[in-house]
Amino acid sequence: MKLVRLIPLFVLALAACGKVAPLKPAAGQALPIRPAMATVTPTAEQLLTPPTYAKPERVDELMKRSQPRQTDRFDLPPPAGEAPPAAAPEGNASENVTISDPQ
Repeated sequence: MKLVRLIPLFVLALAACGKVAPLKPAAGQALPIRPAMATVTPTAEQLLTPPTYAKPERVDELMKRSQPRQTDRFDLPPPAGEAPPAAAPEGNASENVTISDPQ
């Protein structure tokens, strides 16, 4: 019962320890040195901002219909040396089903 009373207090204490002020280097410390190809030393805000390629935009385009995969010329055979399975012929996949006896 006492634990149930302490949980909201713990959550409140945890929320209170969040960021209060902008980040700055510790006293007596400087920002990291200027990168080799940079013309100026980046600020702390620039260092903390991820570049655009770190957060690619999501593609929400829905597929209109299912399409078979195109053959991949870099699709390597399995390590046992067996040939990869043949690509399905064009057309409706349900029409091209073949059944073979196991060997």
